[in-house]
Amino acid sequence: MTAAEPSSIPLARLLAMAFREMIDGLHERLAADGWSDVRPRYGYVLLAVADEPRTVAEVAALMGTTKQAASKLVEEMEEARYVRRGPHHGDARAKLVAITPRGKKLLAAVVGIYAELEAEWGEILGPDEVERLRADLERVVSAGHDGGLPDVRPT
Repeated sequence: MTAAEPSSIPLARLLAMAFREMIDGLHERLAADGWSDVRPRYGYVLLAVADEPRTVAEVAALMGTTKQAASKLVEEMEEARYVRRGPHHGDARAKLVAITPRGKKLLAAVVGIYAELEAEWGEILGPDEVERLRADLERVVSAGHDGGLPDVRPT
C-alpha cells in the first residue's frame, strides 16, 4: 500500500483497536502501581464529576444506564473512597456525587500513565505526528459538537 492508497481497514475499527490498546495499557499500569480496585467504568464517573458535582441521574445519563445501575456504581466507588455523595442544595431528593482527594489522586495517576503511553506512540510515530493526530481528532470531534468536546462516555 502506498501513501496515496487508502487502507482497507475501516478507520472506526482502527480507532477502536487503538482505544482498547490505550485502556488496557492504562489498567495494567494502574494495577502495577497499586490501584488494583479500579474498574474501567470508574474513569467515566470521575471525569464527569472532576470539575463539579453531578447528580446520580446525570451520571446515569452520561453512562447510558438506569439511575439504579448508576447509583450502584457510585455506591461502589464511594466505598472505595473515589467519590462521595452529599446533599443537593436545590433538590432535597437528589444527592450530588463529588470527587474525593483519592479520586483526584487516581485521575492524576491516569494522566501520568497516558503521558507514558503517548510517549511510546511518539517513539513509533514521532512526537510531532502524535500531536498532529491529537489535533486532527480534536478538530473532527469538536466539529460535531459546536466547537466543543463532549463528555467522555462508554460505548
